[in-house]
Amino acid sequence: MAKDNKQKAVLIKNKKAAFEYHLEVKFIAGIILKGTEVKSIRAGHVNISDAYCILDNGKVIIKNMHISEFKNAGYSQHIPLNDRVLLLSKHEIKKIMDKLKDKGYTLIPIELFFSESGFAKIQIALAKGKKTFDKREDLKSKDIQRELERFE
Repeated sequence: MAKDNKQKAVLIKNKKAAFEYHLEVKFIAGIILKGTEVKSIRAGHVNISDAYCILDNGKVIIKNMHISEFKNAGYSQHIPLNDRVLLLSKHEIKKIMDKLKDKGYTLIPIELFFSESGFAKIQIALAKGKKTFDKREDLKSKDIQRELERFE
């Protein structure tokens, strides 16, 4: 039997995103990272629940994404809350720019993973904030679904 040398993709999900926002258009972007940041992500020491994205001079930048320091890095450590540039095509950046001009839209990260080729990727979405009654309806439908699954 031959062993598969494919690495397991690390998935870090932003669970609050689907509850707090209506997710409309999703994009997959690469991230510019340092070596110690990649090692920390592979270990699962990253938090994207408070992160958000902004546009700055035609670049998409993710802010407030916390990547913990890698403990075996030695003297060259990275800054945990550093701003990181996302890699998107010009066409996708233009789409995002046009949508963000509308009132109520924001750009948030949904999940962080490694592609099959080993590059760190992040899925971001254009989202519009939910109202309180929308959140209540989501919770109600989730409870009903759980009850139905329990009795089946």
